[in-house]
Amino acid sequence: MVRTYIETGQPVGSKFLVEHYDLGVSPATVRNELAALDSMGYLIQLHTSAGRIPTEDGYRYFVQRLLGEFELPIRERQMISHQFHQARLEMEQWMRLATAILARTSQGASFITAPRPRPNRFKHLQLISTQGRLVLMILVLYGGDVTQQMLTLAEPLAQARLSHAAERLNAVCYGFTADEISARLSQLDGLEEEAARLIIDNLRRADARDISDVYRDGLANLLDDEGARQAVRVLEERPLLADVISQVLDPDATGVKVVIGGEGRWEELRDCTIILSRYGVSDQLTGELAVLGPTRMPYGRNISAVRYVSDLMSTFIADYYLDRTALNPGDDQGIEL
Repeated sequence: MVRTYIETGQPVGSKFLVEHYDLGVSPATVRNELAALDSMGYLIQLHTSAGRIPTEDGYRYFVQRLLGEFELPIRERQMISHQFHQARLEMEQWMRLATAILARTSQGASFITAPRPRPNRFKHLQLISTQGRLVLMILVLYGGDVTQQMLTLAEPLAQARLSHAAERLNAVCYGFTADEISARLSQLDGLEEEAARLIIDNLRRADARDISDVYRDGLANLLDDEGARQAVRVLEERPLLADVISQVLDPDATGVKVVIGGEGRWEELRDCTIILSRYGVSDQLTGELAVLGPTRMPYGRNISAVRYVSDLMSTFIADYYLDRTALNPGDDQGIEL
């Protein structure tokens, strides 16, 4: 019944179900079953003589039974995979491609957030003498973040001394988080300790940052649906998008999550559904992707598309983008996707 309503957009009656699906029972029998589902809150009848449509609870029950049962046709999966493997091995191009594929497949809107280290980890440091006591510190984090900061030393130091301190820090701090570096401060002194404390501050600020770059596609697909138009705010206002992500996808979330009708928390999603998933390598480098559209959407197809593209992005992160050895010195265990 839910599938029929999704396909037609028209209330579904007992007579149609009996004739269309050859149920082998009378319309009265089906009508009684629909009335029971109505009383349970899964269906609603807008008019006495009309058919019924699913409620939000009805959609939720349908999705719970559907998860894992539907896959995109193999030819479509092969086409999507081929598109990714034809693209350059560049994160930005893959993210733009992912949003375009999800928007086209779902006929809705889509977004993907740039992957972020969890937590941020130190990768590389340079200390460069500029003039007098001023030193330029260039800090590189995993995930590609680069920060530059001027230090004022107590006294001028030669570039050789600065380079030696940077090499020492690169050796001691390589691949570590703010807390891990903080635990090693006793191994450092002088310039090295001062620079290490600045590294820790930068790492903690990066950890506290909101979601980073967001790539979007398919916003025009929402403009024809009156209920879905208000959901554009979710995609355009980063704090609102971050709130949805943080509440739906906890740090250890796996698989696909479906939010139907805003679930009483987001008025902007009242007439919409958002299907989300994390991608990347757990506890190291992850982002989020999603499709968003009207509540009456092809759930099986969209859930499968989000799951499949998420898996492709996770493979890309693991195989081409993540320096796993650097992040886990001495640990050659497999990565759980």
